[in-house]
Amino acid sequence: IGGTEGLFANQTLEITDDALSAYRNQGGFDFLGRTVDQIHTTEQVNAAMSTCCDLDLDGLVIIGGVTSNSDAAQLAETFANHNCKTKVVGVPVSLNGDLKNQFVETTVGFDTVCKVNSQLISNVCLDAISAGKYYHFVRVMGWKASHVALECALQSQPNMVILGEEVAFSKLTLKEIISKICDGVQARAAQEKYHGVLLISEGLIESIPEMFALIQEINILHSNKVPENNIPSQLSPWATALYNYLPPFIRREIDTEQLLAHLVEAEMNKRMKEGKYIGRKFSSVCHFFGYQARGSLPSNFDCDYAYAMMSVKRHSRSPGAVPTGKPVIHPSPVDLQGKAYALLREKASSFLLDDFYRTPGGIQFDGSGADVKPITLTVEDQDYLGDIKLLQDYLEKVRNIVKPGCSREILKAAISSMSSVKDVLKVMSAPFYAELPLFNLN
Repeated sequence: IGGTEGLFANQTLEITDDALSAYRNQGGFDFLGRTVDQIHTTEQVNAAMSTCCDLDLDGLVIIGGVTSNSDAAQLAETFANHNCKTKVVGVPVSLNGDLKNQFVETTVGFDTVCKVNSQLISNVCLDAISAGKYYHFVRVMGWKASHVALECALQSQPNMVILGEEVAFSKLTLKEIISKICDGVQARAAQEKYHGVLLISEGLIESIPEMFALIQEINILHSNKVPENNIPSQLSPWATALYNYLPPFIRREIDTEQLLAHLVEAEMNKRMKEGKYIGRKFSSVCHFFGYQARGSLPSNFDCDYAYAMMSVKRHSRSPGAVPTGKPVIHPSPVDLQGKAYALLREKASSFLLDDFYRTPGGIQFDGSGADVKPITLTVEDQDYLGDIKLLQDYLEKVRNIVKPGCSREILKAAISSMSSVKDVLKVMSAPFYAELPLFNLN
């Protein structure tokens, strides 16, 4: 018990039906505890292996996101190299939803977090349209990937949403982001609408090129133990200019929603003075929805998914791959060419101007809405292995038709068709370069 610290220190608790009964299908990690420590150093790995050997464990289950499952992969390799019989199993549990691929379509906990946050965001949307005078800037969890922001945007339909991936892809500067937001505010003001809701992901700030570079410089100075008061004087000239541009309260601690709200207000006031904007004075309210959802009762989907996941892990017999080097799992970002993102962009203009707020309400545990899956998962609905099997079936049929002895016409038709397929796949596999609009005002 006690997370990784408990693992290192050989602190254990026998899980019985009686002990588990009060915690079954509940939120939080308070039964066994959790820590933020990672299993990286040689001492930590050896301590974990020592505990497993002392307890004669057949298996060690590590529950967590990208980092935890990377640690699990490293432990599994180390245990195998040292003939430790303990099999290490990683279970994808992450509120960020960034541990996904063709075989793992989502993580345990993502559905719950998005449903709780979507309810909170929809409440803010209704308050915004009721008061009619405030813009609400809402930040949600998701440091390396914006899956939570994307899902919550589709669930609650705020006026604007900015994902870190689209900012990084288009290399938008902070000034350009502020300008686009102000254009949206001004377009709504033309319809006598002086309220709105803007949704952003937690990691947006590091997706802005100049902000990322500034943070990197500051982190390097911190690691070199430069006193905080001396940091501004040791920044590069361009970093100093950006640092001085930021409001004093942002220099102390960067709250992205506060930064955007402050700069948007300054830009709208500037446009008003220049006569480019005619309307009411811009006012904002900021929110961060992060920890409210972490301890929520899990949704039916997450409960069922977790049970199914552990059933699969229990019956797994052998690893699916043999890693080389040090195993590392990278976060999976939002797919900017995926169906879920395309759906958001398709509806962006109506979201901006029409106030089509959606109120999903709280998590349902019974009735017609109890088993609703995440919208992003439903839209993508990728039966990857099923599609692979279908492709193999088609290739086998082609192989049976195009074989020695077939007519020249069939052979030529097959060559022409396969050449065309190859060319299409080559184009589709090429990088996609284009600036992605945050919203369309046309």
